[in-house]
Amino acid sequence: MTIRYLTAGESHGKGLTAILEGIPAGVPITEAEINKELSRRQNTFGRGERQMHIEKDAVQLLSGIRFGQTIGDPITLFVKNKDWENWGKVMSLIEEDFDDKFSQLKARPGHADLAGVIKFARRDIRDILERASARETAARTAVGTVCRKFLSLFDIEIFSWVTEIGGVRATLPRLPIQEIARLAKESPVLCPQPKAAKAMMQKIMAAKKAGDSLGGVYEVVATGLPIGLGSFQQWDLKLDGLIAQALMSIQAHKGVEVGDGFALGRMKGSKANDEIFFKEKGQFFRKTNHAGGLEGGMSNGEPLVVRAVLKPIASLRNPLRSVNIRTKEEVSAEIVRSDIAPVAAAAVVGEAVVAITLAQEFKRKFGGDSLREMKDNFERYQRYVQSY
Repeated sequence: MTIRYLTAGESHGKGLTAILEGIPAGVPITEAEINKELSRRQNTFGRGERQMHIEKDAVQLLSGIRFGQTIGDPITLFVKNKDWENWGKVMSLIEEDFDDKFSQLKARPGHADLAGVIKFARRDIRDILERASARETAARTAVGTVCRKFLSLFDIEIFSWVTEIGGVRATLPRLPIQEIARLAKESPVLCPQPKAAKAMMQKIMAAKKAGDSLGGVYEVVATGLPIGLGSFQQWDLKLDGLIAQALMSIQAHKGVEVGDGFALGRMKGSKANDEIFFKEKGQFFRKTNHAGGLEGGMSNGEPLVVRAVLKPIASLRNPLRSVNIRTKEEVSAEIVRSDIAPVAAAAVVGEAVVAITLAQEFKRKFGGDSLREMKDNFERYQRYVQSY
């Protein structure tokens, strides 16, 4: 069975639910481990009032876990929305509770609002924005934590850090990946360069004062990947395409690059391609990693490096011009409580979706219903690679 998942739930509904299946039996996981990642997603600089002061996300594992280990069954994860208590009437399941005064009619430029109400033939934008909201990423972060724990049992680690917010760019220090990640975790904006981090925070505070929002760029790195995840044989099996899809599926994301990405278009082939070397003990390696660990849609044994860009979010305290979807009159867009610059939070979500994609491909490559079986398959493959 392959690894797959679905999420359900609205931003101000009772909560978010995810069902994850295909994780082999025997993977140790606890609610505390998942809650740690949920907290990382929430408690970064640039988040809005709801995330910082109302929601204190905590997962409930409702199935698929027994005595601290997966048992091979589908795993059900539930994250309660504490703000539901204030939205019971607005988000009621009962027809008699409907009150048109709560309907949202002013579409926000840059959001799913307008296209969504037209596509689904709704007369209240709330029917769209509740599910389109980035609140859904709490469920994906929970799923990603389970996948990340699974991968860690094979010495695969995933890190992230912010490289740009609001035009302020950081220069990454020339340090080992783990050390860069440590510095990033010490920063409120997950930026490993203190000077740039300070400037980013100043930009965020200025944007908040102006009723505006900011976007930015973050980087996700995965180490310990074996050669051969993904495939060149069909378009939908290429690992770079799968990772790009996963990252682009996160709300407000507008671009992804692998390795040196767009900069490769300005380089000569003699510089852009990573030369291959061989150690005496049977290991191919590269001295550069312009390709970001992916060649021909497959992992090549080098660290996976991907970057994603988050646009400034659509909810503004100082709203843009829009149109009332019923009267067609010009109005200011709806003011919705929201984040200012959730780039650091997006980096945590980026780690999660990359973990999910890598776990899916790892399971596809090595199969097995139990952790023990998968480890046997993986170790056998590693011996083959070393002897090639």
